Amino acid sequence: MKLALAQVNPCIGDLEGNVERCLAAIATARSQGAELVVLPEMAIPGYPPRDILFDSSFSEAVFEANQDLARRSSGGPPVIVGTLMPGRKRTPHHPGLYNAAVLLQGGEVKLVAAKRLLPAYDVFYEPRWFVPGPILPPLTLGGTHVGILVCEDLWDESYESHPPAELQAAGAELLICIAASPYQQTIMEQRLYHARRPHCPLVYVNLCGANDELIFDGRSFALDAQGHHLATLPGFEEAVRVVDLATARPAEPPEGPAEKPLFQALVLGVRDFARKNDLNHAVLGLSGGVDSALVAVIAAEALGAAQVTAVAIPSRYSDPRSTTCAQELAQALGIRFEVVELESLHQAAETTLGELLTHGTAAENIQARLRAMILMTFVNRYGGMLLNTSNKTELALGYSTLY
Repeated sequence: MKLALAQVNPCIGDLEGNVERCLAAIATARSQGAELVVLPEMAIPGYPPRDILFDSSFSEAVFEANQDLARRSSGGPPVIVGTLMPGRKRTPHHPGLYNAAVLLQGGEVKLVAAKRLLPAYDVFYEPRWFVPGPILPPLTLGGTHVGILVCEDLWDESYESHPPAELQAAGAELLICIAASPYQQTIMEQRLYHARRPHCPLVYVNLCGANDELIFDGRSFALDAQGHHLATLPGFEEAVRVVDLATARPAEPPEGPAEKPLFQALVLGVRDFARKNDLNHAVLGLSGGVDSALVAVIAAEALGAAQVTAVAIPSRYSDPRSTTCAQELAQALGIRFEVVELESLHQAAETTLGELLTHGTAAENIQARLRAMILMTFVNRYGGMLLNTSNKTELALGYSTLY
């Protein structure tokens, strides 16, 4: 079977746009001779849609989008795609939906898997919106018995309720897992561990793109029964690749620098936050230090140098070399650079607040708060968004200046 792994970057709620993204991937796969196209979990509504699922008009619109995609892709190979499907009767307290995998074939939509193991940990709380799906048998596609899994169903450790084992017992010769698995630095090792446990050929198609604080890295793959890579898609970008499961030879993916995926994740997070919220510019404070320098590099890579403004705000405590370093970095990146001296605002704050600034953190924090006001003024005047340049250690320790 020539199977296409098609990782796409949907936008939550953009049903028309998401259908077009799926159609473009299907067209690419068809041009490469695919006999089956596999798209990620929740590719039609976007993931995670969260409490918009309590609005019945949204789920009805998703069901219509499912039908639209089925009709418009009917001239090509069959498609497996993640979406919403009705599960049980909706109540005021629960939408009663399936997080589903459907088969689109001949213009029809057929439920082929509904997520059975609904995660409620870390960034997930799926039982709030979804109900566990039924046990469904493998499909027969191209003469192959294919078992379909949805993300978490591949990860369960208990043999008694392990969906891959149940599908294999029912005759599945190939397992397909559609996923919306967020990026973590060690996530690929975890995915491969679970994908290799069934000792069965397995195709894993993951979402890519960023939605607010969640970043989906793609990096879809196909494994043979021994767990060797037959195909690997790139990280942090949309991609379609067709693999002939009958003739493909094992080829391990190349290893790059360990820091590269983390940088790619941060760039994608900034780029998609801006794009999906219709923001075309970013402002940041550039101090000459390492934290703001890294943010400037990420912003320039994500949005393009012409869409980034760096502002140096030297104060009575600044080393002049800080502003010089900030200017040199801005010139090297090709981003806009502005200097706003803080001293006049600092004096005005001291005059106005008087004794309130004579002790402890009030005096120390006034500089940071004045800088934030200047940066937000740039955003208010020119539009776009302000990027935070503090680091995770400061956030974890509560050291960052609020507001």
